[in-house]
Amino acid sequence: MSESTKKHKAEAPKRLRFGIFVCSTSRFEKLQKDGHVEDVSGDLIENFVMNAGHTVAFKKIIPDDRAMIEKGMQQVLTSGLDVAVFCGGTGIAPSDVTIETVMPFLEKVLPGFGEIFRRLSFDTVGSAAVLSRAIAGVAKGKVFFCVPGSPDAVRVCFEKLILPESPHIVKHARE
Repeated sequence: MSESTKKHKAEAPKRLRFGIFVCSTSRFEKLQKDGHVEDVSGDLIENFVMNAGHTVAFKKIIPDDRAMIEKGMQQVLTSGLDVAVFCGGTGIAPSDVTIETVMPFLEKVLPGFGEIFRRLSFDTVGSAAVLSRAIAGVAKGKVFFCVPGSPDAVRVCFEKLILPESPHIVKHARE
């Protein structure tokens, strides 16, 4: 690691406020119907964030719906959050609209996030890694991650990329 990167990481905030959106129509409908739904990936994200010493301001399950995702983006942009995670809806099915909805809000995209995530995923899922459209970017001093909904993908994203780099990215996003 270069000296300037070490310096930037040392100057980065130590505790971040995260907002989590799980984009899943099936989970949203089950939650509406039964009042409870198993959310393995959302719970995993929440645990990763809290175990790293950060705060989870909220975790919401929303449908794969552009209007609901846009509403989530607006909420984050006008909040005191540092990082927003949109989990799910990053594949190529017609209902996967997370990327198309979040992308126009981003001021800068971090292509390396998706590239490295797909490379890491290749080690476990092989050529199916090309189906992921995971992205990261910044807007109005906040960091956004759009990650696949599978627990394995969440684990890779948080262990290898999001938790190690979020404070550093937030520092630069606020400059």
